[in-house]
Amino acid sequence: MATPQTFIFIGRSGSGKGTQADLLIKRFATRSEPIFYAETGEQIRKFFAVDNYSSRLAKEVSASGNRQPDFMADYMWSNLLLNKFEGTEYLIFDGTPRSLLQAQILDTAFIFYQRELIHVIALHISHACATGRLGKRGRNDDDEVGIKKRLEWYEKDVVPALDYYRTNSRYHLIEIDGERSIEDVHVDILAQCDQT
Repeated sequence: MATPQTFIFIGRSGSGKGTQADLLIKRFATRSEPIFYAETGEQIRKFFAVDNYSSRLAKEVSASGNRQPDFMADYMWSNLLLNKFEGTEYLIFDGTPRSLLQAQILDTAFIFYQRELIHVIALHISHACATGRLGKRGRNDDDEVGIKKRLEWYEKDVVPALDYYRTNSRYHLIEIDGERSIEDVHVDILAQCDQT
């Protein structure tokens, strides 16, 4: 088995992070490689089904189109790692980090788990492309106001995390044009991660 690597998918809402993460997971699955997929957004949506004070507040944040606080996202992926990670899997993160603080906290986990091969896959799409894709997706939070807010907090919160990876030698930053076909983006990711 190859040395397990770590992948972080980062990009605007609508950039195809989940789609590309899923294609990478399927590729590893065909080679019987163990995979640990940490999809923070999905964990938060599961949390919404819980009926308590914290989940009600989190639902209000989501309904207003705002980003969940850093501590909540960090708890979601930390809890997964602490309780289910065996150490031999390929690690794939989708939806984290969404701020510089989250990137720095995630880095402490990688140091703790002695993860050396860390690829950050930045899927770049324009504001207009993101708006068009999200408008077609049809999720509850994909109305005009929700889309506008998500794209605004990407610029304010996520871009500094991306800059952190650009200047940190522990990370292999791969910048991808995400406006091409799903297949072309996937091939480009594989080529740049030496997975072909």
